[in-house]
Amino acid sequence: MESAEAVAPASPSVAEQTVLKVLLAISFAHLLNDTIQSLLPAIYPLLKANYHLTFTQIGLITLTYQVVASLLQPIVGFYTDRRPKPYSLAVGMGLTLIGLVLLSRATDYPTILISAAFVGLGSSIFHPEASRVAHMASGGRHGFAQSLFQLGGNLGSFLGPVAALVIVTHGQTSIVWFTALAALGIYILSRVGGWYRRNLAGHLARAKARQQAGSGTLPRRTVIVSIVILLVLTFSKYFYLVSLTNYYTFYLIEKFQLSVRQSQLCLIVFMFSVAAGTFFGGPLGDRFGRKYVIWFSILGVAPFSLVLPHVGLTATVILSVFIGAILSSAFSAILVYGQELIPGKVGLVAGLFFGFAFGISGIASAVLGVMADHMGIEYVFFICGFLPLIGLLTGLLPNVETRRPAKA
Repeated sequence: MESAEAVAPASPSVAEQTVLKVLLAISFAHLLNDTIQSLLPAIYPLLKANYHLTFTQIGLITLTYQVVASLLQPIVGFYTDRRPKPYSLAVGMGLTLIGLVLLSRATDYPTILISAAFVGLGSSIFHPEASRVAHMASGGRHGFAQSLFQLGGNLGSFLGPVAALVIVTHGQTSIVWFTALAALGIYILSRVGGWYRRNLAGHLARAKARQQAGSGTLPRRTVIVSIVILLVLTFSKYFYLVSLTNYYTFYLIEKFQLSVRQSQLCLIVFMFSVAAGTFFGGPLGDRFGRKYVIWFSILGVAPFSLVLPHVGLTATVILSVFIGAILSSAFSAILVYGQELIPGKVGLVAGLFFGFAFGISGIASAVLGVMADHMGIEYVFFICGFLPLIGLLTGLLPNVETRRPAKA
């Protein structure tokens, strides 16, 4: 088990205290990063109309982006656990900027795929390293730090569809306006990189102490089985989430005959609920235990997801709000729980779970696109409604933590 009480000395140093300004900076950088990322799925209806794409081709765009990020994130996390690179965050945002420029100038489908790959490459560097910075600045409040970090990302995912309304109005070339967000992100992450470098020695010493203190706490087999269960739970969360983030607008257009603009507004409502619900998972996990939060946030979605395909427009929008708010609390709890299973491997665990989430999202997008082409978009939402029932597997996870005091 990884806990502040087990590692920190009686009189913690400044580096062991929660550094809120760094957490806010990395959360804001996550907002910028994910605003840029979420532009891509938000403008799918525009790309589909302009380039006469099928749902399968739409799914392949996301697959390209997600697979690049998925394959590289665990590698980046493993490498930087051994050789930290404080300024790699700014480099990752620079790659994202290149992807934006290419997307704004794309005139054919292959160029769209290349631009998606560059955005994925930037994310593969950003997420494991930014998660490490959040862990460094947490002062032991790991759930709180990860939730604040995730809140920025989910707010960015909410703002992406809002920004996409500008692109829908002014055309694909207006994407280049958003390179200003990437440039701002590069500046902020350069400053964060300086703090990271100055505090690196203390962080490495504490990581080594955690690894030594945590070794042998659980049998190796139990740790492996638990990681597999967490990955399966991540699969259920993100496979279902992709059905909403990527295909919710198409579902509303087909079933309720909404316009593209009206469907975008409904997507914005859903993404706002995801952003609003994100923050609570980490602090509640700090206070009551990650396992309970994981259980509620995945299995608790099932009653709403099973009913969603059978109701009218108003009820659909209301149910999507509950789904987004509940489901969004899961990932921070899953990530910190995994880091407590394998102490001292913050980057590896973050890279593994972020990478797996990205990979599953890409595969889900492609699979759901094929299903939508062959069986209809409404059938996709009916089948996906059963995925949250996988949350029953949470009962097999061991208890690796104690309740934190309220001040944490």
